[in-house]
Amino acid sequence: MNFHIITLFPDSFSSYINESIIARAVKDKKIKIKFYNPRDFTKDKHKRVDQKPYGGGPGMVLEAQAILKAVEKAVGRKKKVKVIFLAPNGKQFDNVYAKRLSKQYKDVVIISGRYEGIDARVRKIFKAEVVTVGPYVLTGGELPAMIILDAVARQIKGVLGNVDSIEEERIASSDVYTRPEVLEYKGKKYRVPKVLLSGDHKKIDEWRKKK
Repeated sequence: MNFHIITLFPDSFSSYINESIIARAVKDKKIKIKFYNPRDFTKDKHKRVDQKPYGGGPGMVLEAQAILKAVEKAVGRKKKVKVIFLAPNGKQFDNVYAKRLSKQYKDVVIISGRYEGIDARVRKIFKAEVVTVGPYVLTGGELPAMIILDAVARQIKGVLGNVDSIEEERIASSDVYTRPEVLEYKGKKYRVPKVLLSGDHKKIDEWRKKK
């Protein structure tokens, strides 16, 4: 699967995608991640891509032209591409959405905004789906893009290595335990629930469902 990310700050992704599971997925060619900086697609000699908003108001707005060219480069001649426009008022992103993306698309374009946002005509031109990762406002779309990248990538076969690692595909609990069986901390003993030590998988599954 190919992730095409439109962002003014591609370097902000480095520390995350170059570590752990995502890094291994890239190395194993399970996923590809490409970045497109709008500053590389502007004719402005100062690489400026923001302008004052029409109608007044604080802050600056990312102009359409540079974003359009960046998305065009990402889309290329691909026939089936999902274009996601990140905004706080969008459709709530969740695991169901992530799974659908992983099953239906080979190429996903994620447009990460900054400042007061992106000229709304970009969304209309590409018929992009407006998506949010939560009921809050962030300083930019880079963190939401990472969340979507991670959640979708883990749905792709072979990325986690073991299909049982996908929590939503198995009976899981918010409470997990490992060794030692008895943990001593400041004079108190904290024990692993007996059912987890029983070896009775039916009872263990019932306990996990309750949790």
